[in-house]
Amino acid sequence: MTTKKVIRAQTIALENHLPVLYLVDSAGVFLPLQDEVFPDIDDFGRVFYLNARLSAQGVPQIAAIMGSCVAGGAYLPVMCDTLLMTDGSGLYLGGPALVKAAIGQSISSEELGGATVHAAVSGTVDFREKDDASCIERIREVASHLAPPPPPAFRRETPEEPVYSADEIYGIFPESSSGQYDVREIIARVADASAFTEYRAEYGRTIVCGYCRIGGWSVGVVANQKTHMKEKGKPVEIGGVIYVESANKAARFILDCAQQRIPLLFFHDVSGFMVGRDAEYAGIIRAGAKMVNAVSNAEVPKISVILGGSFGAGHYAMCGRAYSPRFLFSWPSAKYAVMGADQAANTLLDIRLSQLRKNGKTITEDEKQQALLEIRQRYTEATDPKYGAARLWIDAIIEPARTREALIRALDIAALNPDVPPLKTGVFQT
Repeated sequence: MTTKKVIRAQTIALENHLPVLYLVDSAGVFLPLQDEVFPDIDDFGRVFYLNARLSAQGVPQIAAIMGSCVAGGAYLPVMCDTLLMTDGSGLYLGGPALVKAAIGQSISSEELGGATVHAAVSGTVDFREKDDASCIERIREVASHLAPPPPPAFRRETPEEPVYSADEIYGIFPESSSGQYDVREIIARVADASAFTEYRAEYGRTIVCGYCRIGGWSVGVVANQKTHMKEKGKPVEIGGVIYVESANKAARFILDCAQQRIPLLFFHDVSGFMVGRDAEYAGIIRAGAKMVNAVSNAEVPKISVILGGSFGAGHYAMCGRAYSPRFLFSWPSAKYAVMGADQAANTLLDIRLSQLRKNGKTITEDEKQQALLEIRQRYTEATDPKYGAARLWIDAIIEPARTREALIRALDIAALNPDVPPLKTGVFQT
């Protein structure tokens, strides 16, 4: 997980052209877990790959060796643009014990790879510093000479505070996941001047799309609407469910934003796509594929915030982690899984009972309820946002009232990278 955390930070830096500072004190791979750390695409070697890719993209990297850096841990700082090292630190591919075992050479850490050796003999480090405090001062000095970022590719006006207080979110968002609310009220507590220009407001109403500014930055918003709707001659549409019309609307809006270089913001509170005969006849799979295609190929910065539930393919279509949002935040109220805990518990219990019946076994009603409770508890734990954040599926759990603050910071960072590849969708379902 340490490696994956470093890789996630480097990925954020690469996508956003954000300068990177490494304070290094690394013994390398933890050998008892080498099979979990060493070989794969998201393991230790990827750190050095991203070092090289960051450098190739012109993203500044400064490393300070402030302890021992051994084996793989020695490559990371040396692959950076600027390298500092404090007295008393060590830098070597093999430490004194390994050197003794491998070639029979007895040598001290300082003689093998101390700061003096790498400053005066090998010429590896750029600055040798006497201690941590002077090293940090030198880092500040070096960073002060970095070139300013290029002009952003996205439109920004003078920021305005929302008309409505962010603290009002706590009274708008329901305590129960089944509760209804108008997501426009959330947007009004985040957007500059609480202004929101809604796109196709009368069509596909279980997804709200539109334009606003946040911290002055123009953004396109795609948000799940959590109010149930009834139109004359049509069945009730359930809030938080993606229907054919809402998927088609969202796909077109996402493409428009990508074409016009407008960053995209997704507010998740989604149960999934609509199922059943009517939905299948209307082409729900085709509409969902269209939305997923649009999200996948939109090259503008995408930022996701999970407000409530984010389940199944709905999570994917709303730019979940697998769809490379620049940042993915969640509120403490978020739930994050293939399906809700109750549905999953009943499904898993049915599978277990079917297996028992095949083997000629039965269980009592009490045993059935106990099994259901155990499954639900395990599944509920796994849907908690802290569970996802601990596995780096979520970049940060934020207080609802600080959503605007987090989004402004994310947009400021995303704007450091002015390169937006042209929109290409490939084969597109119609």
